[in-house]
Amino acid sequence: MELLGMSLEQLQALCAGEGFPRFTAKQICDWLYKKHVDTIDAMTNLSLAQRARLNKIAHIGRHAPVDCQVSKDGTKKYLFRIENEKLGKENYVEAVYIPETNASHLSPLTSHLPSSLSRATLCISCQAGCKMNCRFCETGKHGFHGHLSAADILNQIFSIPETDTLTNIVYMGMGEPMDNLDAVLRSTEVLTAPWGLGWSPHRITVSTVGILPGLKRFLDESQCHVAVSLHNAVAAERLAVMPMQKVYPIADVVALLRRYDWSGQRRLSFEYTMFRGLNDDLGHAAELVRLVRGLNCRVNLIRYHSGTASDGAQFTTATPQAMNQFRDYLNDHGITCTIRASRGEDIMAACGLLAGHAKAQ
Repeated sequence: MELLGMSLEQLQALCAGEGFPRFTAKQICDWLYKKHVDTIDAMTNLSLAQRARLNKIAHIGRHAPVDCQVSKDGTKKYLFRIENEKLGKENYVEAVYIPETNASHLSPLTSHLPSSLSRATLCISCQAGCKMNCRFCETGKHGFHGHLSAADILNQIFSIPETDTLTNIVYMGMGEPMDNLDAVLRSTEVLTAPWGLGWSPHRITVSTVGILPGLKRFLDESQCHVAVSLHNAVAAERLAVMPMQKVYPIADVVALLRRYDWSGQRRLSFEYTMFRGLNDDLGHAAELVRLVRGLNCRVNLIRYHSGTASDGAQFTTATPQAMNQFRDYLNDHGITCTIRASRGEDIMAACGLLAGHAKAQ
């Protein structure tokens, strides 16, 4: 049994079953989520008998990354080993730490940061591999190997040296969050609940290709930001690179999103990777405007990153000129649009490049 990822209510039920006082659950929460302990023996205000019993039936669920690569731009990619009992083998997932120094990001959330930082984002994974099979994504090329538990997801946050510097979490690493929604929601509850980290949900962004049942449930049960992987507003062209378009058409996804209020602090964004000659002209920009017009949202343009040499035959990135023209067209037509800075490409940590490969020993 993994304690990491358990809610206060779940821990109260556990303690009641073991005959522990009710307040013991709050003590365990504090050790897990406030003090970040990695062993039960470190919970020193629990009795020796309580710790001995917990050690017999549970473990924290924390484990250190097995590798860290550092980019020339300061981005760090952490590799975590995942034991998947159902598959009978180990897998690996990656998380990416992205420090920023742009003064425009300064806010009360960053008051705890070193003076050299104004923002620190961690991009985390929710699955080993991915079922979505988006043609341009390195993760999808390696298939699906298993869901991560809430402990596996949270471990990426709690087991890196930069834990205390984090200002934002994005569920944009390996896997589709709406395909592992129970674990994702359990992890975001730990991040936002008063007994957990107590973060505002607006420090967290969860991405999706648009799995409608999961997305609706997420919109109803969470106040975290939402990022939809769009990449092409033309249905037939999106289907050619994103097979889930056939099951959950992007028009239906946008129709669902229009039923929710985006006028407050909760943000909606669309992620749009730009491919030369495929989705980067002003005709595609006009289709995107038609799709999301009247929806309070932002569009993030992403430069395509080639994961393997063979990719070049099918996909190449749009030119800077095309990306600038696309951005300007959207902004001129009332759609807030920015070009996302590429980070960590030299260590295969940029958007679409995570594959969870262990280094050869």
